Amino acid sequence: MATSRKTSKADKGAGKLAVATKLADPLKLAGMKAVIEDARKAAISISKGPADPTNYTTFVNRLKAVQGKFPPLYEQSYVAPFIKTIVGLGATRFNKILSSDPDRESTAGLMFDLGQAILQHGEGFLKAETRGFQEFISDLYDGFLSAEDRRGVKAPDLGVVPPLAKWGNPEAGPYTWPIDAAKSFHVGAAVVNMPPANADRGLIAWAALGHETAGHDILHADKGLQSELAENLRINLASLGHGLGDYWATRIDETASDVMGILNLGPAAAIGLIAYFRGLGAAFGQPPKLRSDGPDDDPHPADIVRGYLAAEVVALLSFAGHTAWSKLIAAETEKDRETIVLAGETIPPSVARKAAKIVAKTLVKGKAKALEFHALGDIQGWADSDEAILQAMRVPLRDGKPLPPTPGGKKLYAAHLVSAAVMEALATGQNISVLQANLIAQLNKLHDANPAWGPLFVAHPGQMRRDYFMPEALRQLKRVA
Repeated sequence: MATSRKTSKADKGAGKLAVATKLADPLKLAGMKAVIEDARKAAISISKGPADPTNYTTFVNRLKAVQGKFPPLYEQSYVAPFIKTIVGLGATRFNKILSSDPDRESTAGLMFDLGQAILQHGEGFLKAETRGFQEFISDLYDGFLSAEDRRGVKAPDLGVVPPLAKWGNPEAGPYTWPIDAAKSFHVGAAVVNMPPANADRGLIAWAALGHETAGHDILHADKGLQSELAENLRINLASLGHGLGDYWATRIDETASDVMGILNLGPAAAIGLIAYFRGLGAAFGQPPKLRSDGPDDDPHPADIVRGYLAAEVVALLSFAGHTAWSKLIAAETEKDRETIVLAGETIPPSVARKAAKIVAKTLVKGKAKALEFHALGDIQGWADSDEAILQAMRVPLRDGKPLPPTPGGKKLYAAHLVSAAVMEALATGQNISVLQANLIAQLNKLHDANPAWGPLFVAHPGQMRRDYFMPEALRQLKRVA
């Protein structure tokens, strides 16, 4: 996404543009059960993706065989440095990494995920789906890093190249190796993983990618940002007691990632979180509902308070429907509530709700020194113009038709398409697999035009624009004349 999510005067009322075809109202959530079932089926899939090449010589030969198939941006910042690092290890040290991490949870897991990202792109594994996945996460990353959206905010201290997409490890679900981990192998980009089953089912999992890419990968790219946000939470939540300041602060990585995903994708990421967790619960033999218990050793906040937080973040967005969506998300969360226990302490629901509101305001509106005293909400947000584009894309995504011009001539981004597909699925629950296939086809068309994947060295497509001296109004008059 890049430059369109920030609210301007021109956005006011853009969300009221008429859509030619009558659409089912996603606020009624008629498709929620079908979306949950779709997520459940994806979660129980045994599809694992390509096996890791554990033979050193085979691994090196396959990596070298696909070198040169990437655009200059990734060839220079990721592919060549990674191959050089693996070759430099030699077979003995390579095998030592494997033996020291047999469960692939640490160094060996990172090494193979970084390598698989190269191999899967270079060898064409799930080619269309991988390209669509790549376009989406590139858009999310570029949205927080483009020059226009970061006016007055320095570039990140670490990664500036969008992550590479890969498939695998279904037991871990969507996840990322952020740049501070990935750079251990001298690469300049993170990796984002999705279970292979989500290539053609489990559409709602795509909404979770905002959490991984616009969340974790951005947070880890700015030194000191997480610790500063965590300290702000401790201070602002102190008056509530119950240890809530420490509870939320120690989970800042996951908490801020939820917030940043919603800033990029709008309410689709928020309601998607609820549907996704319900689907996972059903897949793992649990009731299809949010968990109200948050163990002390879980780095994630309890599902129930993540739902509350999602509702409060949506309430802070600028698009016209933010109040209705916030109330709906809170109501859906409340349906699943049992006794709330966070890190062993029972929390009254009213206090949990109040804490979520403080967390949302702190993270969306609070100025951070690490961002040159800007707020996350200053860099990204979901506006009326974004909502108008979303609505305009629902019918063509549903029917597999060419996409229409965007309302108001605004630029179309991958996040608009993913949000539109999620909202269409939640509105009707019909033909979700077809809807997902149509989404991937359209993401591929965006990827074809992405300059970062062309012959030039372009890190952030959102910066590929002209800066005019002449005011827009005068330029429009000149065109007419």
